[in-house]
Amino acid sequence: MNPKEGYVDVEGGRVWFRIAGSGDKTPLLLLHGGPGAPSYYLNALEGVSVDRPVIFYDQLGAGQSDRPTDTSLWTVDRFVRELHDVRESLELDRVHILGHSWGSMLAVDYMLTKPKGVMGLILASPALSARRWAEDADRLLAQLPEDQRRLIKEHDTSGTTDDPKFEEALNEYYRRYFSRSDPWPPELHRAFEDLNTEVYELMWGPSELAATGTLKDYEREAALPSLNLPVLFTAGRYDEATPESVEHYRSLVPGSEIAILEDSAHMTMLDEPEAFVDVVRDFLNNVDLGRLADIRQG
Repeated sequence: MNPKEGYVDVEGGRVWFRIAGSGDKTPLLLLHGGPGAPSYYLNALEGVSVDRPVIFYDQLGAGQSDRPTDTSLWTVDRFVRELHDVRESLELDRVHILGHSWGSMLAVDYMLTKPKGVMGLILASPALSARRWAEDADRLLAQLPEDQRRLIKEHDTSGTTDDPKFEEALNEYYRRYFSRSDPWPPELHRAFEDLNTEVYELMWGPSELAATGTLKDYEREAALPSLNLPVLFTAGRYDEATPESVEHYRSLVPGSEIAILEDSAHMTMLDEPEAFVDVVRDFLNNVDLGRLADIRQG
């Protein structure tokens, strides 16, 4: 393997990586959410490194990676090319990939380029339909107290999402559907503080509720049946990527599996770190042992 920590040159700058663990089992490469969030909120997945190397990296514009100001860099296609460059530089000829939230979008679009050597795919709390995500958010908002729901809708509609009253009301949504941890762990607070809002807002928008940026038309349901490898979908019971939507995605991928973490919201790896690590380890070990060979390959 390569050095345990360092940088990879990619289009637009350098991205930081860290490798945890070692061993001969197929490495796991992690794609964090955002876009523009740092990767360290995924640190609980270092628990998977008892079996295999686990590679963390901050996508360009996030965390310890370079933060260029050229907004033309913030496209899905460039992030896909970046992922290719990371794999190539770290010599990850055979690899498993886990994409969380926005990382699931990146993972699916990467797989649509038909890369070689990806042995298993985990789509954690996936956002594979911007339309479905927004519809789910409307249903989840309806469960909030009426005054908070009204404030969120008013400010979201008027574009005054920087108003403290909006942020206060939205925090209740986040406490229910983003992370159930009480209190939130320090790494989650840090992730919010370190979020590159330029990237996030340009690509997604000002809040989790709906994509209003360049990802607003992101729809990949029709592409899911083409995923020709073992796939695991995960979500929290209270996830903004609702279990119903994630089960719908799973139904589109023949032979795929699903795991719902009963005490989690969107941040399953922070709400139930041990359970999440166990789910990931079991899936990857079964793939490595050939127990989840794609039925279409005979």
